[in-house]
Amino acid sequence: MNYKFLCSDLDGTLLSTKSDVSAFAITEIARIRNRMQVILVSARMPKSMVYVQQDLGILHEPIICYNGAYVLHGGVALASTEIDIAMVRGIFEMSQGHGIHLGLYHKNEWYVDRDSERVQKEIRYTKAVPVFRDTETTLSDWEQRTIGAHKLMLMGTKDSTDAIFPKLQDFFGTGLNLYRSNDTLIEIAPRSVSKMSAIRHLLGNRASPRDVVAFGDNYNDMEMLKNVGCGVAVGNARAEVKAIADYITLKNTEDGVAHFIQKHLVI
Repeated sequence: MNYKFLCSDLDGTLLSTKSDVSAFAITEIARIRNRMQVILVSARMPKSMVYVQQDLGILHEPIICYNGAYVLHGGVALASTEIDIAMVRGIFEMSQGHGIHLGLYHKNEWYVDRDSERVQKEIRYTKAVPVFRDTETTLSDWEQRTIGAHKLMLMGTKDSTDAIFPKLQDFFGTGLNLYRSNDTLIEIAPRSVSKMSAIRHLLGNRASPRDVVAFGDNYNDMEMLKNVGCGVAVGNARAEVKAIADYITLKNTEDGVAHFIQKHLVI
């Protein structure tokens, strides 16, 4: 296989644990990184991706954060799309009626209104620490700064997220991408961008999506896998993701991405 770009999701894909890449992945990326651009593509915030870049020796490459809403290269923003603050407030008001708490993300800022088991998991897995303050205070601050959210995370119970998800789709589905990352979490990003739209932005006129091999596991990876030259699902991917992939490799916990690179991306 002869590709110029390798784009990979992190959680459940390239990361063999909840937070880190393996020595095997580091070795395989090192083997190809002088011939291919290796671009990390994630729903994570920048600071939760840069440490992975450093481990892989690719700090000189761009990163696609927040499912395509924020694209950085060397700390410089190449693209930025935010959820309007009025829409963020509407989601907050709806969430209050269901006992759901928000995580609010803007660039490298992360705010939550209280500590919880879920927040502690995010801290452990992403190696970032939020600012703990009342959500109303954060919204008022953002209104004064005239900024919005690159991502929202809604944290509840299975019952509360089951109840609010269709309402969010009805009220906000035309302007936002909403997806269940698990039974108790809903992640929200601008609909006008995606992982694939960010890849196209980076490629510009210098290359085609056919020059890209991409790896993923979840619903937010499907458009990317379907529209590149080679879309690879890891063995733990959702059934719908596997169904549209060109290849299926081993699970992330079995270093599926590194095994695929070793077998198919021969230098």
